[in-house]
Amino acid sequence: MKKNLIIPLTPGKQPTLGRDLRKFFLIDKLYSKLGFTLLFLVMVLIATGIAFYGMPFGIIVLAVIIGIPIVYTIIAYPRFGILIFIIIAYLIMWVSRMGFNLPMPLGTLMDAMEGLFILSLFINQKKKKDWLIFKGPVTNVILVWIGYNLIEVVNPTTEARMAWLYTVRTVAIIMITYFIFLYYITTKKFIRLILKLWIALALFAAVYAFKQEQFGFFDFENSYLHSSSMMEQLLFIAGVWRKFSIFSDPVAFAYNMVIASMLCIGLMTGTLSLLKKVILSLLAIFFLYVMLSSGTRGAYVLIPACLLFLSILKYNKKVIVWMICAVAFFVILIFIPTSNGTLYRFQTAFKPSKDASFNVRVINQKRIQPYILSHPLGGGLGSTGIWGQKFAPNSYLANFPPDSGYVRVAVELGWVGLLIFCIFMFTILKTGINYYYKIRDPELKSYCLSCLLIVFALNIGNYPQEALVQFPSNVCFYLVVALITVTKRLDDQQSELLYGTK
Repeated sequence: MKKNLIIPLTPGKQPTLGRDLRKFFLIDKLYSKLGFTLLFLVMVLIATGIAFYGMPFGIIVLAVIIGIPIVYTIIAYPRFGILIFIIIAYLIMWVSRMGFNLPMPLGTLMDAMEGLFILSLFINQKKKKDWLIFKGPVTNVILVWIGYNLIEVVNPTTEARMAWLYTVRTVAIIMITYFIFLYYITTKKFIRLILKLWIALALFAAVYAFKQEQFGFFDFENSYLHSSSMMEQLLFIAGVWRKFSIFSDPVAFAYNMVIASMLCIGLMTGTLSLLKKVILSLLAIFFLYVMLSSGTRGAYVLIPACLLFLSILKYNKKVIVWMICAVAFFVILIFIPTSNGTLYRFQTAFKPSKDASFNVRVINQKRIQPYILSHPLGGGLGSTGIWGQKFAPNSYLANFPPDSGYVRVAVELGWVGLLIFCIFMFTILKTGINYYYKIRDPELKSYCLSCLLIVFALNIGNYPQEALVQFPSNVCFYLVVALITVTKRLDDQQSELLYGTK
């Protein structure tokens, strides 16, 4: 006779629903008549639903099957959830472009994950309160910036109030991830894992762009390129298509390749083996090489600017020699005669007066200055761009092309908002530089330097383009801002254990 499986109970503990469910699903694994019956009924239900409601029902079922474990994982294992969040941030625009008939926008999925992270944070804080972990100058200025964006909903001059609802998610709500990263990144091991994942995702994006350059686009990408005449005008330059890899547009692609290369360069300053430094240097070169195919002139300028910033932070003989070599290389690239379209576009980035698009932007900025000065709170969050055109198409700002993160802030949030935003950026850089010189651990020091280079690159890049509103740049930005504080905190903890002082 077959013996029944008996699960011994711990003395004093009574059977509970949770233990019964664990026994049923994890131990018996549905290996019984009842289990087979339930599985059969579920399959019949799914098949019937698809037969009556089509593929959307199947997608919903798949989303539930995948979604419930993900929800549980984010709340119970938020560090694993952070890795999933970073992966989705990198791939979200690529998947969206494929044209799947998804039951909800992928941007809403990111918002939902952020909400789950917040829920997880409060659950953990209830178990063990530690609000001091968030204390610091960067936290203060982020809270001010979030608060200012939230009160913009009552801006009396806005003509597109509904646009605020759609814009605040990618401008202010995304900043909540800073607190998530700050709270859950607590070890050097986890930082290493995050940075390895980041480099792996960047490499995938770079290889994908190389494929686009050498072998052409997939059918769904060709459909995207020819979706409108405006799209063709923006992306087809001098007989060549600008490459965008897995990102929303060539600008997002170019900026992400620049910051990935800066990450590699910053990590090379740490105590790594020669082999790892060679690998990082080759990756940085590859990232910058494929970046050229984007045709984004604003990104070209970031490379020498970041290298100059690096040479100032790490002022020594070796860095100066490398800097001189880099300057010589860039001077040759800028002034060498060429008939290559990509190289010529690179050269025009350093000769803005000869660039027609740059001159148009200067004219637009001069034209909008009186409006900015007369509207201290701006025209309202989301009043320019696609949301302004959708919710207030006849307004003065709806058809104004900001073409710059700083100009958009000034127009939508006024000169008061621009002042707060500049203080915000200054505080991050100032705090990061102070922390960099105070950190003793060479590994943590290299992480802090990498983060500073990325913040500096996106800060400079936010003037010619909008660098902080698209995935994954917005997630990467608040990740490195949090890591600047985390590296200092870990170094203080380490110093206290080793030397008894912070």
